[in-house]
Amino acid sequence: MTILVIKGDDETLVAQAVRKAVTELVGDGDRSLMVEETTEDSYLNDDGTSDLTALVNAVQTPPFLTEKRVVVGRHLAAFTKADQILPLIAIVADPVPTTDLVLVWEKASTSSRMGTMPKKLRDALKAAGIAIDDAAPSGRGRKGLLERRLATAAVRLDRSAKELIAETLGDDIGRSDSVLEVLHSTFGEGARLRADDVAPFLGEASDVPPWDLTDAIDSGKIDVALDKLRRMVQGGGRHSLQIMATLHSHYQRAFTLDGAMVSDERSAAAHLGLKGSTFPAKKALTLSRKLGTGRLAQSISLLAKADLDLRGATAVPPETVMEVLVARLARLSR
Repeated sequence: MTILVIKGDDETLVAQAVRKAVTELVGDGDRSLMVEETTEDSYLNDDGTSDLTALVNAVQTPPFLTEKRVVVGRHLAAFTKADQILPLIAIVADPVPTTDLVLVWEKASTSSRMGTMPKKLRDALKAAGIAIDDAAPSGRGRKGLLERRLATAAVRLDRSAKELIAETLGDDIGRSDSVLEVLHSTFGEGARLRADDVAPFLGEASDVPPWDLTDAIDSGKIDVALDKLRRMVQGGGRHSLQIMATLHSHYQRAFTLDGAMVSDERSAAAHLGLKGSTFPAKKALTLSRKLGTGRLAQSISLLAKADLDLRGATAVPPETVMEVLVARLARLSR
């Protein structure tokens, strides 16, 4: 049995650490069969009290159709009294061989701050040789965390690129995963990048109309498309699902026209049932012809996966899901 302990008060950094840990523990296994997560809601009893019964039951449940289970215990900082964490100490002292466990010391949504881990639990972890992963360090630790992420990125960043990213992100280390994933998606594995290469992906935020985003994607301009996306989110305060609806509509029109007997924007508008201006139909027809059946199908598949991810299929932050999606859609238009 593997026991991992993740601690932190930065929701994004903690979520990223949990996602990485679970991914490594699951490996090539079936996540849907292997992983069970308990949260603050799981610990709540009918009388309004909370305890760790749900977590203990999850740990002791035998695997089904798999060799092991992975249990993730979230929001454990809600239990700061020694008697409350006795079940955790018992699990640490006598692990269940068929269950890997990820313990997440983070505050519950009902708490204003993260409680201190009881000494008895810290001592039990130390005695078992289990280290605590500080997912959201402060000061030099935070700087070191960013440096490690940049050093192990799928792309190869020179000194100027690393300095620019560090300067731009400041304490917002959580954004680094998003930036690095988009750079990887855009430039490919092992690409050597300088400050000039990464600068377009770290732009200022200001609102833009939705068609600026779709135009940039259709043109295959990944850096421009990402800049427009960030401006819509950061400057315009648009929710990821709002932007997703725009993209769904944009690609659905193009997909509907694929193989249809239309020759111009007027017949395309009629086929789509659009009233008024035929300009949206013209854009859809142009995109449909440019991508063709194969790449349109890929686009729809990317949209469907991202939509599920935004609705909770993954712990990846919404901004990362959208940036990777936009980068991939734009690449298909090149």
